[in-house]
Amino acid sequence: MDDEDGYFGKSVAATYDESSAEMFAADVTDPAVEVLARLAGPGRALELGIGTGRIALPLAGRGVPVHGIDMSRAMVARMRAKPGGDGIGVTIGDFATTKVDGTFSVAYLVFNTIMNLTSQEAQVACFRNVAAHLEPGGCFVIEVMVPELRKLPPGQHAVPFHVSPTRWAFDVYDVATQAMSSNYVNVVDGQGTYQSIPFRYVWPAELDLMAQLAGLRLRERWEGWAGEPFTNESHRQVSVWEKPVGEGG
Repeated sequence: MDDEDGYFGKSVAATYDESSAEMFAADVTDPAVEVLARLAGPGRALELGIGTGRIALPLAGRGVPVHGIDMSRAMVARMRAKPGGDGIGVTIGDFATTKVDGTFSVAYLVFNTIMNLTSQEAQVACFRNVAAHLEPGGCFVIEVMVPELRKLPPGQHAVPFHVSPTRWAFDVYDVATQAMSSNYVNVVDGQGTYQSIPFRYVWPAELDLMAQLAGLRLRERWEGWAGEPFTNESHRQVSVWEKPVGEGG
């Protein structure tokens, strides 16, 4: 990817909120903000992949000081244009390795963003980076899908998730490498466009091992932000790891 903004450059940023409109609805964002505000307490929050401010803006509106890390200047510019956006500090860079000043009581990665790191090495580095930024007793929260491999019959590697006369969207899995991609075909006035974004899917147990390598321990895991039980039928997870009190960064 040659664009300095990665896969979330100007063309994606221009329509990101609209294309993900259901994720910006209050009934989706409010429960997440409630959990993160509770975990932040009187402290600061660090959002990795802050994007256009879907969670950061309402969290800051609750009085929580928020700082973000993001590679995409275009996405951050769109956040800056929103009410309150210019009051949130952002460091441009790769959230797996970028350092910021100070410590935080909560750090979080939402909406499958951990999968934007497309190697296990980068995902492990992300956990270690977060651990170095957390205060003792602080928490790292990840919201991410559970890989949908159960939807793959033998010999098939694609899972469609949207089909309409003008738009097709499907995920492609490589079970040997845990590489996957989300692919989009859009037709406007008879002309088609195609976009593919690479990811690396990750299992709950694998995330727990990454946390252990970073000196964090699992505190809670739910199916969603309302605290629903996580089961073998869950399609997503919200996991909370904490940095033990008395251990350095």
